[in-house]
Amino acid sequence: MTRVEYEKLLKRISDKIIDSKKDSGKRFEIPTPDIMWQGNRTFLRNFAEFPKVFRRDAGKLLQYLSKEFATPAEIAGDKAIFVGKRAPQDFELLLQRYVKDYLECPTCKIPDTKIEKANRLTFLVCEACGAKSIIKGQYA
Repeated sequence: MTRVEYEKLLKRISDKIIDSKKDSGKRFEIPTPDIMWQGNRTFLRNFAEFPKVFRRDAGKLLQYLSKEFATPAEIAGDKAIFVGKRAPQDFELLLQRYVKDYLECPTCKIPDTKIEKANRLTFLVCEACGAKSIIKGQYA
Protein backbone atom coordinates (compact mmCIF):
# COMPACT_ATOMS: atom_id res chain seq x y z
CA MET A 1 0.00 0.00 0.00
CA THR A 2 1.41 3.35 -0.98
CA ARG A 3 1.43 6.45 1.17
CA VAL A 4 -1.18 8.15 -1.05
CA GLU A 5 -3.58 5.22 -0.76
CA TYR A 6 -3.05 5.15 2.99
CA GLU A 7 -3.82 8.87 3.31
CA LYS A 8 -6.99 8.45 1.20
CA LEU A 9 -8.17 5.67 3.52
CA LEU A 10 -7.47 7.81 6.59
CA LYS A 11 -9.36 10.72 5.06
CA ARG A 12 -12.34 8.48 4.25
CA ILE A 13 -12.44 7.13 7.81
CA SER A 14 -12.19 10.58 9.38
CA ASP A 15 -15.01 11.86 7.14
CA LYS A 16 -17.25 8.99 8.29
CA ILE A 17 -16.48 9.69 11.95
CA ILE A 18 -17.27 13.39 11.54
CA ASP A 19 -20.54 12.58 9.72
CA SER A 20 -21.64 10.16 12.44
CA LYS A 21 -20.96 12.77 15.15
CA LYS A 22 -23.08 15.33 13.29
CA ASP A 23 -25.97 12.87 13.00
CA SER A 24 -25.90 11.86 16.67
CA GLY A 25 -26.14 15.47 17.87
CA LYS A 26 -29.40 16.08 15.99
CA ARG A 27 -31.19 13.02 17.31
CA PHE A 28 -32.14 14.63 20.63
CA GLU A 29 -32.94 18.31 20.74
CA ILE A 30 -34.60 20.30 23.48
CA PRO A 31 -37.53 22.25 21.99
CA THR A 32 -37.20 26.04 22.12
CA PRO A 33 -39.43 27.51 24.85
CA ASP A 34 -42.35 29.52 23.40
CA ILE A 35 -42.93 32.26 25.97
CA MET A 36 -45.74 34.79 26.23
CA TRP A 37 -46.32 37.36 28.97
CA GLN A 38 -49.69 38.58 30.14
CA GLY A 39 -49.71 40.93 33.08
CA ASN A 40 -47.61 39.42 35.83
CA ARG A 41 -47.76 35.89 34.41
CA THR A 42 -45.48 33.97 32.11
CA PHE A 43 -47.01 31.40 29.77
CA LEU A 44 -44.87 28.55 28.46
CA ARG A 45 -47.10 27.86 25.46
CA ASN A 46 -45.36 24.69 24.27
CA PHE A 47 -45.00 23.05 27.70
CA ALA A 48 -46.69 19.83 26.52
CA GLU A 49 -43.82 19.19 24.07
CA PHE A 50 -41.20 18.89 26.81
CA PRO A 51 -42.59 15.86 28.72
CA LYS A 52 -43.13 14.07 25.38
CA VAL A 53 -39.56 14.70 24.19
CA PHE A 54 -38.07 13.96 27.62
CA ARG A 55 -40.36 10.92 28.22
CA ARG A 56 -41.03 12.14 31.75
CA ASP A 57 -44.09 13.01 33.84
CA ALA A 58 -45.47 16.50 33.10
CA GLY A 59 -46.30 17.06 36.77
CA LYS A 60 -42.75 16.34 37.89
CA LEU A 61 -41.29 18.62 35.21
CA LEU A 62 -43.66 21.43 36.22
CA GLN A 63 -42.79 20.84 39.87
CA TYR A 64 -39.08 21.13 39.02
CA LEU A 65 -39.51 24.38 37.08
CA SER A 66 -41.76 25.83 39.77
CA LYS A 67 -39.30 25.00 42.53
CA GLU A 68 -36.30 26.35 40.61
CA PHE A 69 -38.12 29.60 39.79
CA ALA A 70 -39.46 29.74 43.38
CA THR A 71 -42.90 30.65 42.07
CA PRO A 72 -46.29 28.92 41.81
CA ALA A 73 -47.10 27.25 38.49
CA GLU A 74 -49.97 25.33 36.96
CA ILE A 75 -50.79 23.42 33.80
CA ALA A 76 -53.60 24.76 31.60
CA GLY A 77 -54.09 22.55 28.55
CA ASP A 78 -50.81 22.45 26.64
CA LYS A 79 -49.48 25.51 28.47
CA ALA A 80 -47.81 26.06 31.81
CA ILE A 81 -48.51 29.29 33.67
CA PHE A 82 -45.94 30.80 36.03
CA VAL A 83 -46.45 33.75 38.35
CA GLY A 84 -43.98 36.53 37.55
CA LYS A 85 -42.10 37.39 34.39
CA ARG A 86 -39.43 34.99 33.22
CA ALA A 87 -37.15 35.28 30.18
CA PRO A 88 -36.94 32.50 27.58
CA GLN A 89 -33.24 32.11 28.45
CA ASP A 90 -34.21 31.23 32.04
CA PHE A 91 -36.36 28.38 30.76
CA GLU A 92 -33.63 27.20 28.38
CA LEU A 93 -31.04 27.07 31.17
CA LEU A 94 -33.35 25.23 33.56
CA LEU A 95 -34.41 22.71 30.91
CA GLN A 96 -30.77 22.04 30.00
CA ARG A 97 -30.00 21.47 33.68
CA TYR A 98 -33.03 19.14 33.97
CA VAL A 99 -31.78 17.12 31.00
CA LYS A 100 -28.31 16.86 32.53
CA ASP A 101 -29.58 15.86 36.00
CA TYR A 102 -32.62 13.71 35.19
CA LEU A 103 -32.27 12.48 31.59
CA GLU A 104 -28.65 11.97 30.55
CA CYS A 105 -26.87 8.81 31.55
CA PRO A 106 -23.87 9.79 33.70
CA THR A 107 -21.81 7.05 32.06
CA CYS A 108 -22.44 7.45 28.31
CA LYS A 109 -24.21 10.88 28.22
CA ILE A 110 -27.09 9.54 26.09
CA PRO A 111 -30.64 10.72 27.02
CA ASP A 112 -32.23 7.30 26.42
CA THR A 113 -33.03 6.56 30.06
CA LYS A 114 -35.93 5.43 32.17
CA ILE A 115 -36.81 5.83 35.82
CA GLU A 116 -37.09 2.90 38.22
CA LYS A 117 -38.05 3.08 41.88
CA ALA A 118 -36.98 0.50 44.43
CA ASN A 119 -37.05 0.71 48.24
CA ARG A 120 -37.67 4.48 48.37
CA LEU A 121 -34.73 5.09 46.00
CA THR A 122 -35.06 6.39 42.46
CA PHE A 123 -32.70 5.07 39.80
CA LEU A 124 -31.86 6.34 36.34
CA VAL A 125 -31.42 3.30 34.09
CA CYS A 126 -29.74 3.80 30.72
CA GLU A 127 -31.38 1.92 27.85
CA ALA A 128 -28.22 2.21 25.74
CA CYS A 129 -25.41 1.04 28.03
CA GLY A 130 -27.38 -0.46 30.93
CA ALA A 131 -25.81 1.73 33.62
CA LYS A 132 -27.89 2.28 36.76
CA SER A 133 -27.36 5.33 38.94
CA ILE A 134 -29.19 6.93 41.86
CA ILE A 135 -31.03 10.19 41.22
CA LYS A 136 -30.57 12.63 44.07
CA GLY A 137 -33.51 14.93 43.29
CA GLN A 138 -37.20 14.18 43.47
CA TYR A 139 -38.30 15.41 40.04
CA ALA A 140 -37.64 12.36 37.87
